Amino acid sequence: MSDATIRPALITAVVPDSIAAEVGFEVGDRLMSINGQPLRDLIDYRFLCADEVLELEVLDATGKTHHVEIEKDYDENLGLEFETALFDGLIQCNNRCPFCFIDQQPPGKRNTLYLKDDDYRLSFLYGSYLTLTNLTQREWERIEQMRLSPLYVSVHATEPDVRIRLLKNPRAGQILDQLRWFQTRHLQIHAQVVLCPSINDGEHLTQTLLDLSQFHQGDVPAVASVAIVPVGLTRFRPSEDELVPVNREQAQVVIAQVQSLQAKFRQQLGTTFAWLADEWFLIAGQDLPPESHYEDYPQIGNGVGSIRQFLKEFQQATRQLPNRLTAPHRYTWVVGNAVEQPFQPVVQRLNQVEGLTVTMAAIASHYWGQDISVTGLITGQDILQTLQGQELGDALLLPSIMLKHDEPRFLDDMTIDELAGQLDIEILSISGVEGLIEACITRW
Repeated sequence: MSDATIRPALITAVVPDSIAAEVGFEVGDRLMSINGQPLRDLIDYRFLCADEVLELEVLDATGKTHHVEIEKDYDENLGLEFETALFDGLIQCNNRCPFCFIDQQPPGKRNTLYLKDDDYRLSFLYGSYLTLTNLTQREWERIEQMRLSPLYVSVHATEPDVRIRLLKNPRAGQILDQLRWFQTRHLQIHAQVVLCPSINDGEHLTQTLLDLSQFHQGDVPAVASVAIVPVGLTRFRPSEDELVPVNREQAQVVIAQVQSLQAKFRQQLGTTFAWLADEWFLIAGQDLPPESHYEDYPQIGNGVGSIRQFLKEFQQATRQLPNRLTAPHRYTWVVGNAVEQPFQPVVQRLNQVEGLTVTMAAIASHYWGQDISVTGLITGQDILQTLQGQELGDALLLPSIMLKHDEPRFLDDMTIDELAGQLDIEILSISGVEGLIEACITRW
């Protein structure tokens, strides 16, 4: 991608009392270059801003160009926030994976829902997964030169024919060579396997995990960890695909298969190395592993140990709970029905507070056509369909994971305000354990 495609970085926030605020930066300004270097993305910005002496080229909201010189401590943050992390556009995916969530959505929604991200920069910055099939030689060189590690890679299978079948891209068969590239340069990845019954399960899954384990060597293992995730399907997926959802019996088989390999990895590598997403145990109707199983939670972003971590954090935070509220209040806490049973102790403990009543609304997503649904996929329409006409108390407690990260909007494009109006109730967006407890005890 040439510098000609780089757009000046739009500033959307200036941190109060920061260097940028003192200099006079304003929202709407655009940063064009640092020390004469145009910026492709947030990585360039952070790298170039580490210097002690900076010359910034800035375009203000009126279109006037300014040159600003700044002296600061090494690595001191300027205090600028941008509209996007990518100033030269998103590297999109050229694979045609049948399980791709982007292709399993209905038409007519906001454009951003249909962008297929396969960008190594978002992987480095935010932990999103990429396939490595879209990288040009220039990008490989940049990863090496800037030491962009760890990256998060969708492996799915290490056997070339199986991975090509899954990604529908002939370049997908190069994965083992690419992992050797990371290994020789002492760079690291976290891997994921989206398991599709009858395609990359059984002996193929065993081969994939054994192959990946060979890269877990040395002080900086090329493959730091692996997550195995069940394929997620919606009613909008193409009718001609070959995928089937994971059922209870299949989940039980996969759990036994992976647990056997985990025992070998702990003996040989000193780590569990490959972890099953929590969904496997929920689908199988089995208890989750103990909290100690997850080590330092290297795959928490894939839902590996997220339930145990939530329960642990809640247990630690219960000391914040009072014995009673000054006035009685009732709430409805909306979650995906996948966590209905594991989160029962949370509801029971909250309801021990005198005057506090919390009712869990564990919802399946009829919108996506799923019988068992994780919280992050619940839509506004699901909530409305399930809760309309019910007595919901003083407010609805809504996990923020259901919403667009920068806007109070569900995956089906419904907004919180629209849902609140139709349910005629106040909705509180909550984040994590702290948000749940704060909403319950400090609001009134």
